[in-house]
Amino acid sequence: ILDLGCGWGPIALDAALSAKDAEVDVRVWALDVNSRSLETTAKNAQRHGLKTIRPVTADEIPAELQFSAIRSNPPIRVGKEALHELLSTWLPRLAPGGRADLVVSKNLGADSLQKWLIATLGTGFSVVRTGSSKGYRVLTIDRD
Repeated sequence: ILDLGCGWGPIALDAALSAKDAEVDVRVWALDVNSRSLETTAKNAQRHGLKTIRPVTADEIPAELQFSAIRSNPPIRVGKEALHELLSTWLPRLAPGGRADLVVSKNLGADSLQKWLIATLGTGFSVVRTGSSKGYRVLTIDRD
């Protein structure tokens, strides 16, 4: 599982806690560019006894690694160009049958982002809005 833009780690922590009783080992890669975010995520994982979370920068993730799931509240405020680069780099690394869930504020462009994802990812991916509440959208990307 990839937590894209992990911040202090709430998505990574939830994923690791949810998988704690799974019969298979689930590794959670908590990716961020901010070293303080990575340190905080590591401390929070340690506090909860979660050894499956790996707080990392992009260059620490093996190039051949694919993810069964990607979860993110993407950093919209980095700007459209940087956001598009981030998503076009990591979403294609979904494994076949994988799923990504993005939580995006409607006021910060969730609907236009959905259109961009459909156009950019193309064949082999589906992009649908699977939820909407209190000004937020959940965009789900499935890889065939």
